[in-house]
Amino acid sequence: MSGPALLVIAHGSRDPRHAATVHALTGLVRELRPGLRVETAYLDFNAPSVPGVLAALHASGVREVVALPLLLTRAFHAKADIPAVLAEATSRLPGLEVRVADVLGPDPLLHAALERRLWEAGLSLADRATTGVVLASAGSSDPEAIAAIAETAREWRLTGWCAVRPAFASAALPTTAEAVRALRAEGVRRVVVAPYVIAPGKLPDRIAAGAADADLLAPVLGAAPELAALILTRRDACAAAPRTALSA
Repeated sequence: MSGPALLVIAHGSRDPRHAATVHALTGLVRELRPGLRVETAYLDFNAPSVPGVLAALHASGVREVVALPLLLTRAFHAKADIPAVLAEATSRLPGLEVRVADVLGPDPLLHAALERRLWEAGLSLADRATTGVVLASAGSSDPEAIAAIAETAREWRLTGWCAVRPAFASAALPTTAEAVRALRAEGVRRVVVAPYVIAPGKLPDRIAAGAADADLLAPVLGAAPELAALILTRRDACAAAPRTALSA
């Protein structure tokens, strides 16, 4: 095995498309890094659980793990839920060292993945300068997460789009539909919605409903190669950093 094992921690969902998408993404990570042990766990709704996967890794002889939150911003799950479940699990597994990687956003690779999905949905590079984009996220009550999404929109706008506006499916405003209407009111010729979410589920479905008046709706990020590469980038940076482990 090449260095610490990678544990990708997803939120989980009752929607079966969520776990299927996460599985496809982690499968792509394995293809990009043969020899690296890659496991997936979920905070809720889906199996396996984080404690269950860590126990299995420990039983198989693994003593170093990089846990990667499959999240785009540092909101409650990254700040509280994941550290708590990791600390509780490692307290029962002597000798297991778990380091926590950064969340995925912000990063230019996410811009590339968003654009990949827009091109796949039918947009072309020639459309960029006359197209307004609604960057539609799941939403959060955490001000840091909201600010990070707004900054992602500002940075993406600098790559040549007519406009990029953030929108939220829950906990914050504007909604996707409101952002679409605002761009229309400003005279933007073409309005598209780019879901800033990794896997399908209830909130992505809400984004899709809010995109009814847009000219185009892109798919979720899913198993984009840019996302798989970013996961490995975060894992490698964490593995190479000075150790501040959650260990028993």
